Amino acid sequence: MISRRIQRVNELLLQSIAGYVLENQPPETGLLTFTAVEATDDLMEAKVFYSVMGTPEERARAAESLDRMRWELTRSMRRLESLKRIPHFHFVFDDTPSRAARVHDLIEEIHLNPDGSPRPPSV
Repeated sequence: MISRRIQRVNELLLQSIAGYVLENQPPETGLLTFTAVEATDDLMEAKVFYSVMGTPEERARAAESLDRMRWELTRSMRRLESLKRIPHFHFVFDDTPSRAARVHDLIEEIHLNPDGSPRPPSV
């Protein structure tokens, strides 16, 4: 179980990372969203989960952009006085939002007649 302190650190890192990237993100990276941060108990490492709504090319550019920003991001985190140690960030692509959208589309298809009109609700 994650300690309350690590949960607060994860939230702080998530907000700080999202704010930094929002200000410094190149426009060609698509719609980039950070979904979670999971720091280790010793704060040496942190997985930063992100999703990109866009083409596969935009996803690849977002990953490259995040890798390039890693050093400046770590340096900007040093201003967080509440943390003694800034973890090493590992960016992990999170495809949950796109999978959820696909499931939603499939459910919508089930509720359509072959001609594309909505089916009446079953009783």
